[in-house]
Amino acid sequence: MGGRILLVEDEANIVEALGFILSRDGWEVRGHGNGNSALDEIERLKPDIVVLDVMLPGRSGLDILRDLRGAPDTAELPVLMLTAKGQSRDRDLAMSLGADAFLTKPFSNAELVATVRDLSARIGASGGR
Repeated sequence: MGGRILLVEDEANIVEALGFILSRDGWEVRGHGNGNSALDEIERLKPDIVVLDVMLPGRSGLDILRDLRGAPDTAELPVLMLTAKGQSRDRDLAMSLGADAFLTKPFSNAELVATVRDLSARIGASGGR
């Protein structure tokens, strides 16, 4: 595996844990914890995949996803949404806004790695973003 992942998550312990798991799988992982500046960080970093929490300070992950899908440069950027909420309406809304995958916390390490690998395989199959 490999490539760059941006974790947009405001809980430092989750960023640390996910970063460890994904870096062990060969990814370069960066974290960002503020919804207000997440789009700027995505533009600056140009990640291959974004892992985006639904609930963030300043701006929700769903609003950020909506903006990503509305911009030509990020319309095809693979986005994995995370939420602590187990509500199906969050999942349905995220998928309707264009999320590529969705995981509900808590999830297993294997589930996270498999989902990211699947997103990466889709990037490769389509020739990149």
